[in-house]
Amino acid sequence: MKKMMILLLLGMAGIAFMKGVPMEDEPVKVPASPQRSGDADRGYAYLTTGDYIKSGVPYDLFFLGVPRNTQNYLKRDSLNAVVPHEYTAVKAANGEVVVAPNCLECHAQVFEGKLYVGLGNSMIDFTDRRKLNPRAAGLAEKMLMQRDARKYDAAMPFLRAMKAISGQLYTEVRGVNSADRLADLLVAHRDPQTLRWSNEPVIDVSGKVVPTDTPPWWLLKKKHAMFYNGFGRGDFGRFLMASNLLTVSDSSEAREVDGHFNDVLAYIYSIQPPKYPKPINAALAKKGGIVFVRNCSKCHGNYGSDGSGEYPNLLIPESLVKTDSMLYKANYQSPQFIEWFNKSWFAQGDHPARLEPFDGYIAPPLDGIWMTAPYLHNGSVPTLEALLNSKLRPAYWSRDFDHPQYDYERVGWKYTREDSARGTAVYNTDLPGYGNYGHPFGDKLSEQERKAVIEYLKTL
Repeated sequence: MKKMMILLLLGMAGIAFMKGVPMEDEPVKVPASPQRSGDADRGYAYLTTGDYIKSGVPYDLFFLGVPRNTQNYLKRDSLNAVVPHEYTAVKAANGEVVVAPNCLECHAQVFEGKLYVGLGNSMIDFTDRRKLNPRAAGLAEKMLMQRDARKYDAAMPFLRAMKAISGQLYTEVRGVNSADRLADLLVAHRDPQTLRWSNEPVIDVSGKVVPTDTPPWWLLKKKHAMFYNGFGRGDFGRFLMASNLLTVSDSSEAREVDGHFNDVLAYIYSIQPPKYPKPINAALAKKGGIVFVRNCSKCHGNYGSDGSGEYPNLLIPESLVKTDSMLYKANYQSPQFIEWFNKSWFAQGDHPARLEPFDGYIAPPLDGIWMTAPYLHNGSVPTLEALLNSKLRPAYWSRDFDHPQYDYERVGWKYTREDSARGTAVYNTDLPGYGNYGHPFGDKLSEQERKAVIEYLKTL
């Protein structure tokens, strides 16, 4: 009888699989969503000079705390010529000039003296209590209220938001991003339909900040879903413009901003991954390509030398990838955020977006992977060498944020293995959400095979 039951269950499982129902431990393919098209040049201009965030610090006061930029990486002119690349001088609703943060605060990084727009900023510091200080925002608000009514009106939406959210964005270590918590906090103070500000939170935001690495923008053109857990579906432009929630007045302003993000998406789609700048052992890379196709391409796709190839867009269950689960679990622990978004202005209209949680993570494309250290979705592994050999992953490690050095042999940041956790400068993989375990697939390769795969990955 027991044997018959086992055979029956196996048969039912086989029928379910044949009908297209995924098994519990099977990857899930993400279907494509139609995306808007636009003009890449206009998108770049709007991204770097546009007013998608329409409030900020008054221009003259901004430079009391931030030095004037002498590099001008973006080659901007006028008032923006001396504004750091991660900020933009814009006119507020009342005509006052303010300096607002822009998308490049997270989505650009200076790498060996050159700014790469689209490279995730792995130098960002969400541990900085001076910059992320609700008290400082409150003092600035009080000063402007007393001294200059017009500048106060221009800065008020930004300072109001910073008072409410900045003290809840801290990460445990430097170099990771608190973007998921930022999204939670921004919607928590907005009506889902009108997007108007509410001093009292409309949804509960609790629990720990979940750290993430910031993925490179140049991968987006291949992907059918956004974010590490692949739960961003539908129109990508709606997700890209979500930073507007920091200061947006209402849904009419959101519609105006939304009208530019088809161009921004076109620009992001135009970004190409930087080429590996050092010599590559062609023979070893060829061997690595064979090993890669045999062991890695099922999830991460294949890559032709002429830019051709195929990316499968697969969600990988946690039971298979075994990486730190805190990020994807946070989506289920905050169902109020999912509900807010899926009934909000963002989920309506002729190009809506939506959120679909999943118990796992998407296997990303690997274009330009050589310069996207640290690795895994939480930035817990400093090099590709350690990613492919879990025995080499340090439990505690640090790197030089002031004078960062890249390791072209191990491919990643030069780091120091530490004996214990010590402050925010040491990555501590013992912390919830910061684990460096999982993705064990490289462990089964030989040492020579791993070296070959790394050499091949330099070519992507």
